[in-house]
Amino acid sequence: MTFGRYDVAAFVSFFAYASGSVVLPIALVALAVDLGFDLEEGGMSAGGALPLASTVPMVAAMLLAGFIAGRWGKRRTMGLAVVLMGVGLLVCASAPVYAVLFAAIMILGLGQGVLEALATPFVQAMHPQESGRYINFAHAFWPVGVLTTVLVAGGLIAVGVSWRLLVVGAACLTFLASALIFQPAPKDKAYPEHLEPVHWTVVWGHIKAILKTRRFWLFYAAMFLAGGGEYCLTFWSASYIQLHFAATAWAGGAGVACFAGGMFLGRTGWGYLIRQHHLNRLVFVSALVAALVSYSIPWLTELWWLFGLLFVSGLATAPFWPSIQSYSTDRLPDRDSTMMFILLSCAGVPGCGVFTWLMGLVGDYAGGLRAAFYLVPGCFVGLAVLMLVDMVLPVRAEA
Repeated sequence: MTFGRYDVAAFVSFFAYASGSVVLPIALVALAVDLGFDLEEGGMSAGGALPLASTVPMVAAMLLAGFIAGRWGKRRTMGLAVVLMGVGLLVCASAPVYAVLFAAIMILGLGQGVLEALATPFVQAMHPQESGRYINFAHAFWPVGVLTTVLVAGGLIAVGVSWRLLVVGAACLTFLASALIFQPAPKDKAYPEHLEPVHWTVVWGHIKAILKTRRFWLFYAAMFLAGGGEYCLTFWSASYIQLHFAATAWAGGAGVACFAGGMFLGRTGWGYLIRQHHLNRLVFVSALVAALVSYSIPWLTELWWLFGLLFVSGLATAPFWPSIQSYSTDRLPDRDSTMMFILLSCAGVPGCGVFTWLMGLVGDYAGGLRAAFYLVPGCFVGLAVLMLVDMVLPVRAEA
């Protein structure tokens, strides 16, 4: 595997994206008290609704990203997206009430949506051969960002640092990523853009062709469940540890760090080891393992055992998002790969928002997050079933 300057830009973008996504969940208990929706006083639904605030603008931005990138190119569009993420985080940091925080997360979601749509095809364009390996490796910087942010933020919150300062720090990372993307490059190392702008009718034609493909909807459902299960673990684990184990914010961060560490090892490892034609089996087996491990989480009474299971959960969930996307382009080679990535992200992101909110809702009505955690293995069992269906579905059903 060989990496260039824009690979590094992609790595930093994933890191900044992850940092901006988890800095609020890791500070959620302190943030909720500050803004008046204490989680222990029935505020779990309000906390779980925060990812929903970004879901609609993210999906809208992802749908528009293909048209924008067709006109202005993927590199410039990605650079503007990470700048917009930084602006949203700065507004979050200054939010005086819940309503302003909710609106700021919507701004953040616009930038995240464009980045989510274009980051994977951004990498694939540089490495069209064995793209699954490079995509898995680039996506590994999401858990690196999660791991670093939750440990640093959890530790700083535990010693009394304001959550607002931490959000400002996450915003600074996005501006660093945009600087790397916009930095001029020599002609022999330029990003491989289209030489001419792509007309919107061409992009729309790609969308219609994909939406008419029956097998695409199988992958769409798989991404919805994969996103839901993965982000529920990312978003709620820190709060679960603090509320059910009477632990500090640092301990909550350490739990999420275990999950992120497993994801990092899983994505980098599979990025080096897996071959393209084995991606469907990888997702199927990993989904079964993730379901079994996550089902055990609510039963645990020892924090160290929980840390271990979160690490294994991270290993198991690591290949879902990048591998489903990369595998889908192999299964549907006649469909535009960039638009496939975008539309599949339009399934994963709502899955994150919907299931995170459902966990908060179940937590409010069931007396805590312990019962709500059973939604996670449900997502992974459903994912395994869908990948099994893909294995047995005849090739003639693809169109």
